[in-house]
Amino acid sequence: MGDLEIRAAVAEDIPAIVGLLADDPLGARRESPDDLAPYLRALERISADANQRLVVAVREGRVVGTLQLTIAPGLSRRGATRSIIEGVRVHADERGGGLGTRFIDWAIEESRREDCRLVQLTSDSTRTDAHRFYERLGFEASHIGFKLQL
Repeated sequence: MGDLEIRAAVAEDIPAIVGLLADDPLGARRESPDDLAPYLRALERISADANQRLVVAVREGRVVGTLQLTIAPGLSRRGATRSIIEGVRVHADERGGGLGTRFIDWAIEESRREDCRLVQLTSDSTRTDAHRFYERLGFEASHIGFKLQL
């Protein structure tokens, strides 16, 4: 994997992160790479929350991937803490090279360090390649997700 580094995202990474989020048909409709202000405000909130980790993968000084990990304490499952993986994106040039697996492995290990008992994620129903990827890593499509736009 070369000189890949996984580290906390900083404000200078936001243009690259937003570019990754917008680089597919779904993201192109949802993201606004020309207006970074809301993303910078979100990064401030994420960075101030000890239960949030927004990370980037950097190779040769270039952001090539991102994901967000949320640690969520709860009462169900005998008071289990769970983690939630969101916003996983890998640059098109890096897909198929193991970065996605390394990212998810990082998130799982970080979840173990936080004493999580469950790692969960959602994936848009149209992302069939992503579904196969997550299943290959041991995730099960066990629930149906619902969302309400506000």
